[in-house]
Amino acid sequence: MDMPIDEPLNLTTQSVLTFGSWGITLILLIVTIRMGIKERTPFYTLIVLAAGVAAFAEPLYDHIMMLYFYSEGGMWTHFTSFETPQPNWTHSGYITLYAVPAVHYTWRIRQGMLARQALYGIVAVEFLFSAIFEMYGINGGAYEYYGPHVLRIFEYPLICGLLECTQVACFAVGAAYLRTRVKSNWGLLGLFALFPATFYLANAGAGGPVAIALHLDDPKTGITLAATILSMVLAFALIRGASLFLPRITGEDSAMDDPRDPLGAHAQPPLPEPSAPAPTAPEREPAGVTAATADRVEARPSVVDSRRT
Repeated sequence: MDMPIDEPLNLTTQSVLTFGSWGITLILLIVTIRMGIKERTPFYTLIVLAAGVAAFAEPLYDHIMMLYFYSEGGMWTHFTSFETPQPNWTHSGYITLYAVPAVHYTWRIRQGMLARQALYGIVAVEFLFSAIFEMYGINGGAYEYYGPHVLRIFEYPLICGLLECTQVACFAVGAAYLRTRVKSNWGLLGLFALFPATFYLANAGAGGPVAIALHLDDPKTGITLAATILSMVLAFALIRGASLFLPRITGEDSAMDDPRDPLGAHAQPPLPEPSAPAPTAPEREPAGVTAATADRVEARPSVVDSRRT
C-alpha cells in the first residue's frame, strides 16, 4: 500500500500533541530531578532522556508498522527518513508514552511494591492510556497506520498498543536491574542503549510476524490475522518473562537488597521463628537420699580402695 503523502495535516491536532506532550515532558523532568535529588541518583532523569533520544529511531518503527505522519499543510518537522517526515513531538511523545510509565515501574520495583501479578494490571492501564493517545492522533488527522492491519478500534491497531506496553515492561525491569549492577552513575548511561534494545525486541521481535505479513507483496487478511495473533502471543510471553524477574509478593523482603537477587524474584516468605523448648521438670533424687546421706557415701572409702591399701 502507498503512503498517504497527500493527506492534509490537522493543525489543531498537531498543536495539541505538541504542546500537550512537551508540557508533560517538562513536568516529568521536574519530578524525576526531585526524585533523583532525594535518592541521590540521576537514574529517573536518564530514563526520560533515553526515551527522548530513542525517538530519533522512530522512522524504523514507522517503516516496520507502516505508519505515516501527515505533512501537507504545515508540519513542524526536523528531519525526514524512510520517506516519512518526523514531527517535533515524536520525542515528547516517546517520553509521554514510554518514560512516564517506566519511571513509575522502576520506582515501584525499587520500593519493593511491584509484584508479578500487579505488573499485568499496570500494563492494562498503560495500554488504555496509549490507545487513547493514539486514537486521538489518528482520528484527529495527525497520522495513520496505512498498512493492512487487522483488529483495529477506531483505526488503531491493537497489536501496536500491546507491543508498546510490552516494550515498557521489558525496559523498566531491565533498567531496574541495570541500576543495581552498575558501580557508578556512569554505568547508568547504558539506559540509552537499553531503551532501543527493548523497543525493537518488542516491536521487531515479538512484532516480527505481523510486520512481515504487512509487507507481503500480496497481503492476505487471513495471513495478517494469524500473524497478528502470533505476535500477540509472543508479546504476552515477553510480559510474562519480565514478570518472572519480580517478586511473588510485595513487601520489605522483596526490595532490591540482595546482590544475588536484586529484584527479590526468588524471595521466599520468612520462615517462622523456632518456638522455645518447653521447660523440663528438674530431676528428682532417689527416695530416701538426702544431702547428708550423700556426703556420708562420698566420705566412706570403697572396698576396693581399702584392699589396695
